Amino acid sequence: MIEYKRPDGQSVNGYLAEPTDQSHTPGVVVIQEWWGLDSEVKAVADRLAKSGYRALVPDLYRGKLALEAKEAEHLMGDLNFSDAAGQDIRGAVQYLKATGSKKVAVTGFCMGGALTVLSACHVPELDGTVVWYGYPPLEYVDAKAITKPMMAHWASHDDFFAISGVDQLDTKLTEANIQHEFYRYDAKHAFANPKADSRGMPPLQYNEAAANLAWERTMAFLKKNLA
Repeated sequence: MIEYKRPDGQSVNGYLAEPTDQSHTPGVVVIQEWWGLDSEVKAVADRLAKSGYRALVPDLYRGKLALEAKEAEHLMGDLNFSDAAGQDIRGAVQYLKATGSKKVAVTGFCMGGALTVLSACHVPELDGTVVWYGYPPLEYVDAKAITKPMMAHWASHDDFFAISGVDQLDTKLTEANIQHEFYRYDAKHAFANPKADSRGMPPLQYNEAAANLAWERTMAFLKKNLA
C-alpha cells in the first residue's frame, strides 16, 4: 500500500503493483467493483504488473470492504462519483506520471467501469480507458470532453447495466467523433471476475471464454496506446 496526493492536496491510500523492470514503464489505474479494494481487484493489478505495467488501485472506500450486496450498495451509494473521478482517480494518474510512467490508462469493473467513463471526461492527463461492464447515467457523460481512445467490454445479459444503455452511449460517442471500440459478449455481469459465482448472486457469472477474449483485446489496446 502507498499514499498519494489528490489534486486538492488530500491524501489517498492505494495498492501499487510494480513490474520487475520499472524503467520507462507505463501505468494503469485500476478501479474497483462495488465491493471495495479486495483481493480480486488486487489480482487484476498484479496481473497487469506481470505484463509490464505499474498498476495502482485507489482505495475509494477508505479501508472499508463489503462482503454482501447490501453492504456494497450502501458503500457505493455513499461514494461521491464526481469527487472520486476528478480527485482520487486523477490523483492516481498524476502520481504514476510523476513517478516514472510517461503514459497512463484507467480501467475499471462494474462501478469502476462507470467511474472509468467519468474519468475519460474529467481526467485530462490519462492516455486511454478500458471500461468493463459499467456506465454512469448518460446525462453525466460529456462526450466532447473525451480526448483519448476508449475500449469497453459489455455483457449482453447484464441485469445491472442494460445493453440498451450501452447502445445509447455508443451512439453518443459516435456522434461526438470519439475514438472508441465497444465489444459485446454473450455473458452476464462480472464475467471477467473468477470469484463472481461465489457471491451467491445469480446476475453475476464468470465466463472464462469471454474473460480471456476481453483480456486479449485489453492488452493489445494498452500496448498500442501506452507504448
